[in-house]
Amino acid sequence: MKPAKLLLRRGDWEKMRRHVRRCSPLEACGLLAGTGAQVELVIGVPNADRSPVRFRMDPRAQWRAFQRFERQGLELLAIYHSHPRGPADPSPTDHAEAAYPVVQVIWAPLEGKWQGRGFLIAGGTVQEVALEIQKSE
Repeated sequence: MKPAKLLLRRGDWEKMRRHVRRCSPLEACGLLAGTGAQVELVIGVPNADRSPVRFRMDPRAQWRAFQRFERQGLELLAIYHSHPRGPADPSPTDHAEAAYPVVQVIWAPLEGKWQGRGFLIAGGTVQEVALEIQKSE
């Protein structure tokens, strides 16, 4: 059973925010690994599609990230990507291409500030997942 929430350290949250802001107006993407519901590692992965409306992770960079997770005893907890033109909701493409049964963190600019929301997308259904940003590192 997947967690009802994902726990993120403030530094990891800000690392994702900086990555999506830096990649805009193209979509950014990356992986989050950890144990249980606790994220312990955030890795930005180049968007091989270099598109403002879709992403495809660079296969070599994605493979290296998975190898690192395995070496560190971590599991894939979430995939993140951005919707530079909004909204921070799963798109029809996100529904169709959700290949891993993990949380999808979707970032979009809201009132001038990048915001992220979490979702589980499986079997044609979407469930929002709380993203809890911890105050201390």
